[in-house]
Amino acid sequence: MMGEFTRIEREGRVALVRFDRGDGLNALSAAAMRELTEVARSFEDDLETIAIVITGTARAFSAGADLTDPELASRKEKGLLARRHALRIGPEMCAAWERLEQVTIMAVEGFCIGGGVALAAACDIRVAGRSAFFRLPEVPLGMNMSWHSNPRLVNLMGPARAKLFTILGEKLPAPQALEWGLIEEVAEDGGALDAAMALARRFAALPPVAVRMSKQSIDMAAKALNQAVTYMDRDQFALAATSKDQQEAISAFLEKRKPNFTGE
Repeated sequence: MMGEFTRIEREGRVALVRFDRGDGLNALSAAAMRELTEVARSFEDDLETIAIVITGTARAFSAGADLTDPELASRKEKGLLARRHALRIGPEMCAAWERLEQVTIMAVEGFCIGGGVALAAACDIRVAGRSAFFRLPEVPLGMNMSWHSNPRLVNLMGPARAKLFTILGEKLPAPQALEWGLIEEVAEDGGALDAAMALARRFAALPPVAVRMSKQSIDMAAKALNQAVTYMDRDQFALAATSKDQQEAISAFLEKRKPNFTGE
């Protein structure tokens, strides 16, 4: 099965989803996010697949939101209700992957940034190449980290490390990401997909009903309050996007200078 940005391959009870926009960055445009959402939903009634591996390219999983996407850029020109509705696209993509009963494993080479990290946190297990790194630039750019990601990161890393990772916006190399709990395995460069597939085959060899029930019960134990504490994500993002600090952050980034934040 092939879409504009994705290709699904199958090996017995394992499915492999390749995400590749062909631009070397795999930035998350609105169209790409909708397609990734539909790919996840296509597995909802799939009773044959036990484990799903999702991967990007040898260079990157994703550079995050596509700032050049006209559809995403046009949000600012809309009214509040329309802007708020448009902001559903990212969190719905992550939720679609998180809701799956199959075990989901992400394989990362190169970089995984912003929305790419949000999607990784929505998966069950993450494997990365040794030179890969993760980063959340949202807060330094004057935005909040949304897409219901904060509790997922706390579930994985604990509150202190989640604050360091999310608020400072600094690169987190794969070996440190393993130590901090963001990922579960580091492979040699170029070997993340092979390692993820090997793990998927181990899950696929198990009784499918027991695997699904166990995943669901573990998720409920860890994530029962996640939705309750992040239901205002979109509103916080919409508010932050109106601040002068957010405008200053973007201007400073484009002009390659140090920003001057005032809290306005």
